[in-house]
Amino acid sequence: MRVISKRWIPASILAGVLLSTSWATQTEPAASGQHVRHGVVVDFDAQALDGDSSKLVAGELAELRFRLTEEATGEPVKGITPGVWLDMGEVLQGQDGAIQKTCKEKIALYLKGVVGIRPMLDLNSYYIVVMNQEPSLSVVDPLVSMAGVTSTLTQISLSGVGTDWAQDNGQKNLFVSMPATGKVAVVDTGAFEVIKDIEAGERPTRVLMQPDGRFLWVGNDAESEEKSGVTVIDTQTLAAVTNISTGLGHHEIAFTADSRTAFISNRESGTVSVIDVASLEKVKDIKTGPLPISMAYSALSEALYVADGKSGTVSVIGAADLRLEKRIILEPGLGPIAIAPDGRFALTVNPTTNKVFVIDATTNKQVHSIDVDAKPYQVSFSRAFAYVRALGSARVTMVNLTSLGEDKKPIVQGFDAGAGAPMAAGNLPIASGSAFTTSEAAVFIVNPADNTTYFYMEGMNAAAGNYRVYGASARAVTVVDRSMRESEPGVYVSTVKIPAAGRYDVAFMLETPQILHCFSAQASPGAVPIKSLVGLSVEYLQDSQRVASNSEMSLRFRLTSNATDRPISGVDGVSVLLFRTPGADRTVITAVAEGDGIYSASLPIGRPGGYYVHVGVPSRNIGYSKLPYLTLAAVNAEASQ
Repeated sequence: MRVISKRWIPASILAGVLLSTSWATQTEPAASGQHVRHGVVVDFDAQALDGDSSKLVAGELAELRFRLTEEATGEPVKGITPGVWLDMGEVLQGQDGAIQKTCKEKIALYLKGVVGIRPMLDLNSYYIVVMNQEPSLSVVDPLVSMAGVTSTLTQISLSGVGTDWAQDNGQKNLFVSMPATGKVAVVDTGAFEVIKDIEAGERPTRVLMQPDGRFLWVGNDAESEEKSGVTVIDTQTLAAVTNISTGLGHHEIAFTADSRTAFISNRESGTVSVIDVASLEKVKDIKTGPLPISMAYSALSEALYVADGKSGTVSVIGAADLRLEKRIILEPGLGPIAIAPDGRFALTVNPTTNKVFVIDATTNKQVHSIDVDAKPYQVSFSRAFAYVRALGSARVTMVNLTSLGEDKKPIVQGFDAGAGAPMAAGNLPIASGSAFTTSEAAVFIVNPADNTTYFYMEGMNAAAGNYRVYGASARAVTVVDRSMRESEPGVYVSTVKIPAAGRYDVAFMLETPQILHCFSAQASPGAVPIKSLVGLSVEYLQDSQRVASNSEMSLRFRLTSNATDRPISGVDGVSVLLFRTPGADRTVITAVAEGDGIYSASLPIGRPGGYYVHVGVPSRNIGYSKLPYLTLAAVNAEASQ
């Protein structure tokens, strides 16, 4: 079922690394322009982030910025949600054949969400990523439907079964822990492919990004005390920088708001370890109880809250002096604890007594005990509600956050997300089964019992839609946001990966006041490096990166030995992976050896868009991410000449 938004479409970002930079710049932009309408000045600027900032290059990152000011006063226009699309400035292949479309006409088609008519880069939507019981992730585009049923955009294979995940601050990469393999998979959310598996210690389980995005922290649930603790991963180099032993048992992770201090719980040791992030050294261990099962940090009270499952207490640790300030006595059997977005209330569940306790972080007192049937086990938050999941029921309980507080009566409502109880699905990951959109009051809920993700708009009595991924068993869900973000007053920023060389229309749309304008940008072909680090190098023998849509393309490339700089012929199992951005229509084709190190493959190019071509040699343990890739721009046959 297709989701119908209350607004035209939520604004969004493609694979973005949000950069809070000033509008003023010392370097020449690769593209720029200005449009004035209805008293609003729109300034557009595009810069490459790698190498020469004045040149956009296919396959590399670029920053797009729109500065909006009032024409009369020069004051910034703040708090808006602009829509932005990037598409080749040429021909769109329509349902009835090749038809010439202007930039504005194409936007009208994009807004309808028609299958087969999408821009190269849609910066006005979000993608749903589902973690499966199998070693895979499924990606769904909720804005496109086919015969009333939303189809899976793509499926991402992992080297192991995932159990938890975290995104970097710009949502460029998604990190997935795989305990059985001892690794964390890095998924590029622009291409929706695994770009690296990082060695992350023994049994990497819980993963959490520190608030400033500098390091990813991975809890290692190892059996030996020496290996039990955390692995710290540098999000820029995508490599582990240190392993810190903290204590035995499962580890939960929390941070102070300024990212200066990390807290690591040690379930079997009964302690919380304090780590100084600057030095990456353990400062102290704090005894909190016999079974610290969960913890969360409140920026409002500047304190850490640790729920103990055995003693039934919540310990409050002050961030300033790292001392135990108070123990709040509840009851044994406590489970996960979570803090509301504003830091005011902490909610902790007790699945053994079917209760949810509410603590006011301003007073560190219990203010409510809410009955929730069927073993509540997970708490997550939107801006207005707490969502409580239960193991023994498909019912999702919603607690109105504005109704909480001393001398208030909580407003509790709910809805059914499917029919089966989640516990019927067997083992569940520690990743959340709920995910929220950033620009709508909406939530996605996975019910693993019926393998379906449900979409719920706050204020409705029932789920508004659902998505079923066939061929996989859904367990958890997250949202990859595509929205432009306000990096400073009136400046809206996004970072994108340019999918192919060519001239782009950069369409900008604003609802109030109504503004629709198309800027222009030019991207050059990417340089294909000859050397690689896997013994072989690939050279693509293409005259042009522009190809005809809905056609067969003959790809030719040469493999060379790095040791001898000579072509290598007769390599077994050379294959080519082809997919359309951002990860759709994946196809693997076996290449044919032509001699003199040259191989060829016939690639089925489908609808217009940006395509990625990867060469792999499984017989030599060379995956598709090891060698340089090629980008292609598929356009109408007439425009490709």
